[in-house]
Amino acid sequence: MAVIGSIIKGLIHARDAVVSEPDAVEAQEKVLRDLLEKAKDTAFGQNYNFEEILGSENVKKAFAEKVPYFNYNKINEEWWSRMHAGEENVTWPGKPPYFALSSGTTGKSSKRIPVTDDMVEAIRQTGIKQVGSLANYELPSDFFTKEIMMLGSSTDLNKVEDHEEGEISGISASNIPFWFRNFYKPGVEISQIENWDERVLEIAKEAKNWDIGAMSGIPSWTELMIKKILEYHNAQNIHEIWPNLMVYTTGGVAFEPYEKAFEKLVAHPLVVIDTYLASEGFMAFQSRPETHSMKLVVDNGIYFEFVPFKPEYIAEDGSIKPEAPVVLLEDVEPEVDYVLLISTVSGAWRYLIGDTVKFTDVERHEIRITGRTKFFLNVVGSQLSVNKMNDAVKELEQQFDITIPEFTVAAVKNSEGDYIHKWYLGIEEGKAGEEELAEALDKELKAANKNYGVARSKALKGVEVVAVSPKVFTEWSATNKKKGGQVKMEKVMNEEKFAEWEEFVSSMNNKQ
Repeated sequence: MAVIGSIIKGLIHARDAVVSEPDAVEAQEKVLRDLLEKAKDTAFGQNYNFEEILGSENVKKAFAEKVPYFNYNKINEEWWSRMHAGEENVTWPGKPPYFALSSGTTGKSSKRIPVTDDMVEAIRQTGIKQVGSLANYELPSDFFTKEIMMLGSSTDLNKVEDHEEGEISGISASNIPFWFRNFYKPGVEISQIENWDERVLEIAKEAKNWDIGAMSGIPSWTELMIKKILEYHNAQNIHEIWPNLMVYTTGGVAFEPYEKAFEKLVAHPLVVIDTYLASEGFMAFQSRPETHSMKLVVDNGIYFEFVPFKPEYIAEDGSIKPEAPVVLLEDVEPEVDYVLLISTVSGAWRYLIGDTVKFTDVERHEIRITGRTKFFLNVVGSQLSVNKMNDAVKELEQQFDITIPEFTVAAVKNSEGDYIHKWYLGIEEGKAGEEELAEALDKELKAANKNYGVARSKALKGVEVVAVSPKVFTEWSATNKKKGGQVKMEKVMNEEKFAEWEEFVSSMNNKQ
């Protein structure tokens, strides 16, 4: 097996040496032209005259001028709903064989996002690019013979008329090539179990029979899986079960809030590799160990645009105002928050995916996800983004020697009718007083964000912290959406949602 590992590692290094990086600006223009060419005869392409855009002197500029911004609600109501009714050639040629179900992080109702054969292939190609980037990591040859635990949603997709529906991780796993199946765990049979708790229990039962070298999944659910395995086998850390585990590929959310919790589950550090795979496509991945930033995939079926993330450009529902300016890849600036727009081989056009990003390295086109447009807390001018919140919570962990893998916050009115920020912190280990935590959190945010400091001196009258078990967040997700898969906890809630949350927390406390 070591010989096989050496061969695979050698092939990866050889591929890395042969495959050159494309010119990003040229690659993006080619992607846009290919998208427009392929979709010009669709209903969408005819409505927005893609033929004319292709014939213009500046295709990128003409595209931005003629096609409006779309969020999910807008494109679904105007276009994708026609696919659900059975219409062909709506925003992409033919009919999509899959729809990715995504409840997002803001509600119970599932979004149904088209996934075409072209997108399945694009995801596969980006996966190959990511495997190729392992040449940049110091991994032993034996690593390439180990099995890979891919913790996603069920691969037992729902057949609906002429297509199948499921979460994107389930769709991707159901399209795993035959040659990879010997490496893939938990395997086809267990992956088809719909119930999360039953699936994880089966994983725990089989865990000692597998030689896992890498695992992938959203941090919160991966943490729960590991804990279940440890509980089942009465083990102290996951390396007692999987001694050759070296790599963890994470995605969907920032890993930093979970870092301290993961440290308690391993005997030695893992190589953590960030990815950016959403229901709408595989957009970026960490390609080198010197950074936690991710390299945009500029030549594989997704065209990127960027809107400066400023309050005057964002509507209350998190959508972009029509007059908001757009910035092209060649014009982005480092360390500036942008709202990400994508146009894809699944027939999404100038689509607001809901994430905000910043470029940490403009030349390498490396980004970090900084938050969600709907997770921007600005009720009284505090202008808090999720990355600022994550940083402040991480400081609390260090200061009080506690572990806080989950949190949520809302701007609510106190008994005097003044706005305060009320935080619920999921504290896993350690003790700290809620008033102390509130004071320290407030201090950190004032130091990190000038606008927050101004708001605290005026309309924002206080900060309150409630400490709860992280299990409360898991059960909330299970009750309001479901366990596992792509489900992520909302970090910021509006007052109505927060009232539901507080009622739920109260009911959980009453059960104990």
